[in-house]
Amino acid sequence: MHELPATIADAAEWLRSGRTTSVCLTEALLERAHATQDTVAAFITISDDAAIAAAERADAEFAAGVDRGPLQGVPLGVKDIIATADAPTTANSNVLDPEWGRRNDATVVRKLRAAGAVLLGKLGLAEFACGMPDPETGFRIPKNPWDLTRSPGGSSSGTGAAIAAGLVLGGLGTDTGGSIRNPSGWCGISGIKPTFGRVSKEGCVPLGYSLDNIGPMARTARDCALMLQVLAGYDAADPCSLPVPVPSMTDGLGASLDGIRIGVPRDAFFTEPGLDAEVSAAVMSAVDQMAAAGATVVDISLPHAPLSDAVLLATMLSEAYAYHEPDLLTRPQLYGKYTRQMLLRGAFYSGADYVQAQRMRSVILKECLDAIAAVDVIVVPTALKTAPLLLEMDPERLLKDPIYFTGLWNVTGFPALSVCCGFSGTGLPFGLQFVGKPLDEPTLFAVGDAYQQITEWHVRTPDVALEALLV
Repeated sequence: MHELPATIADAAEWLRSGRTTSVCLTEALLERAHATQDTVAAFITISDDAAIAAAERADAEFAAGVDRGPLQGVPLGVKDIIATADAPTTANSNVLDPEWGRRNDATVVRKLRAAGAVLLGKLGLAEFACGMPDPETGFRIPKNPWDLTRSPGGSSSGTGAAIAAGLVLGGLGTDTGGSIRNPSGWCGISGIKPTFGRVSKEGCVPLGYSLDNIGPMARTARDCALMLQVLAGYDAADPCSLPVPVPSMTDGLGASLDGIRIGVPRDAFFTEPGLDAEVSAAVMSAVDQMAAAGATVVDISLPHAPLSDAVLLATMLSEAYAYHEPDLLTRPQLYGKYTRQMLLRGAFYSGADYVQAQRMRSVILKECLDAIAAVDVIVVPTALKTAPLLLEMDPERLLKDPIYFTGLWNVTGFPALSVCCGFSGTGLPFGLQFVGKPLDEPTLFAVGDAYQQITEWHVRTPDVALEALLV
């Protein structure tokens, strides 16, 4: 198998230097995608004809001197909860109306196409971005390329798996409580949940209206910055969209860590009983490395962070139930059993419960704003442990595990970038999150990129050779 670029930034350089063409790159990745469907199982739909046509257009535009930017000619994937005109949208469910799935491109997809990106197809996920995979629904279950017996994380499982396995160079995920960052952490890649409202959600099936985000996932922080530059911006079609200017997401890339103030909330995150010792050690080692490179470490306090679990669940499940109630009442049998169980929990929250959650949400938001005012970024682990075995995943246990490591930043709306910060003794990746001030994604990318310049975790690929994943 001939050499391929590992990142979006590399691909952009190769395409412009003539080292490869978009058609050659697209054909190679389509071949990988098809060959791994019975192992990694990242895709729900692979759009061969549409992808090749887009690659041919990209090459023709390069030849004509038309340059649409760094995504032109680059193969990407889209989580199958976001609408695309050239492929069905299923939300990994037998419930979603096929007519909805045949609608026009979502705003984010339209922006990617306008930037010249090549979309290879629709990537797998947990049904409606909720619950656990249920094989009885008939959909493939994505696997973690680092260990095919383990979960790649949810709900953007297919996107995380596809990038880690080298099937696409980047992709779209959605995040309501950690669904971009958990698969990024467990698959050893990078992914960002932007500030709430930074990216339009028009054309995305909702889970929690006031918590949902669409964001990029890719090999590096730099690649995520290139994607978010295209995705960000006000959209009148999304009532949550923020009418604010989009700054340069890339101006700070390549800078050092000198003078960067890193906040570490030891009281909640690093004293959590469920936090694996290897994960904690890896994140603190990363903090030490950044300090050695010129960053200043500042202890901060977020004592109410664990309470965001209750706020997140009351908010997300109430909002999800409101969306799904008609189908749950008339055809509940079409849902996967784990998704059905999760969504029905929303019926047990009262209006008073929801209001109280929003009151507590405002208290937590103020606490986080006060804490981050003294620093440039906050550093916390992405997940408590490494990727679990698929056979050992238990929905009841998952509900009892703390989720505030990622969920806190959905409750507050803060941007959070997950990057790889090491590997366990068994070869599984760890993730850490850089959390930024609202609308300050450029600082997150600058710090994430600077960290990746002094480490090499992000360049590792699964130990199992790609050929071993092919069928």
